[in-house]
Amino acid sequence: MSDLKNTLTEQMKNAMRAKDKVRLGTIRLIQAEIKRIEVDERIELDDARVLTVLDKMVKQRRDSITQYEAAERPELAEKEQQELEVIKTFLPQPLSDAEITQIIDDAIAESGASSMQDMGKVMAIVKPLVQGRADIGKISAQVKQKL
Repeated sequence: MSDLKNTLTEQMKNAMRAKDKVRLGTIRLIQAEIKRIEVDERIELDDARVLTVLDKMVKQRRDSITQYEAAERPELAEKEQQELEVIKTFLPQPLSDAEITQIIDDAIAESGASSMQDMGKVMAIVKPLVQGRADIGKISAQVKQKL
């Protein structure tokens, strides 16, 4: 079992003991999504793949918050925000802007990219380095800008 999945299990037990319903519910959502993928694909997820799942859940929560705020449903936006904060606790420390810029510059140099047609090569190098530590959409926009 991966370290991240063990951490999730331990945190779930702690949330049960503390009677923290929001944290407990969110951790159960994370575990359900991990289990769904494991059953569908008949594999055991490693930490990298679990981070991908967490990244996707963060993106979903941000999108939901935006939509709920546009629909003037602050109570639902607040619930999503609480879940987002819990999910973020399991992600590694976010990268600074300077670190992101450096990773992108190194990837462009390594791949020899010179135009937008080379974006896939650059993203293939960058994505594993920033997974769970930065918003892939923002990274993609920066890569486009540099190419």
